[in-house]
Amino acid sequence: MSGWVAIAGLGPGNEALVTEEVRAALAEATDIVGYIPYVARVAPREGLRLHASDNRVELDRANLALDMAAAGQRVVVVSSGDPGVFAMAAAVFEALETRPDPDAFDIRILPGITAMLAAAARLGAPLGHDFCAMNLSDNLKPWDLIEKRLRLAAEAGFAMAFYNPRSKSRPHGFARVLEILRETAGPETLISFARAVTTPDERLTTVTLAEATPEMADMRTMVIVGNADTRRVGRWVYTPRQVR
Repeated sequence: MSGWVAIAGLGPGNEALVTEEVRAALAEATDIVGYIPYVARVAPREGLRLHASDNRVELDRANLALDMAAAGQRVVVVSSGDPGVFAMAAAVFEALETRPDPDAFDIRILPGITAMLAAAARLGAPLGHDFCAMNLSDNLKPWDLIEKRLRLAAEAGFAMAFYNPRSKSRPHGFARVLEILRETAGPETLISFARAVTTPDERLTTVTLAEATPEMADMRTMVIVGNADTRRVGRWVYTPRQVR
């Protein structure tokens, strides 16, 4: 098999944060596969075929990429942020499980800067100690599981980073998230909203959980919740490495 698949992270939005490794793969590719807005970030050029699709067909995208690689094409599957964080790398490996000879495929995972880490850097160092990341969408897992993990993480004292906090089709779930956090982490815990981070539309807001409202978050917002030690210093938010 002469083709290959590279699963690449395009970073949080600013083109300066796309790695040179990813740029090199894009320059070599014959085909780009991904969710519509992520494929749109790849500059068209002669000989490059773009395969954009809806966000709910991840396995279809993964199988298309594997089929094209098997036919000798050089395929880059694009995700925003890092492809291994709530993105396409897992979908490609899930599709690979159905192939008779998985080791026949040349697959590379090209890391990128996640929205979580980009948002944390713009805010200061809110993830400076133990933390966890959660996807708050219940499209791929039940809401009961989200509530269980959320409550346990808050009780354990983790700082938390939330992807996909609130959408038009899921307007009420984030209100429940805030209720659980106030109960378990306490109303004075800091919560930060980093919207459209690293883009011209970037907006950063930090308040206490008591002050937070569901409308502060949307699908372009990365939400970071501190723990009992997280505090402000000037305009920055950080979680110290020494635990009290």
